[in-house]
Amino acid sequence: MSYVCQICGKKNVMGRSQHHKRGVAGKRWIKRAPETPRLFKINLQRVTLKINEDTKKMRICTKCLKRIKKYGAIRKYSNIHIA
Repeated sequence: MSYVCQICGKKNVMGRSQHHKRGVAGKRWIKRAPETPRLFKINLQRVTLKINEDTKKMRICTKCLKRIKKYGAIRKYSNIHIA
């Protein structure tokens, strides 16, 4: 199972980690720190949800979990049909 939210489809994003953006010690651009690739992971939680009178274990992001707690159901805020 991949690291993806099962409701909204949110997944990991590649970005860059950079230290000393304006140069190291006295604006010497020759010795600046390189940009290194890094992975921004989403905050997935394993939750048991009741969908159409069936209980399902799902991995959802915390944003979707917050919406479910606020609205009480998935249908009220999501256009995605869950079978």
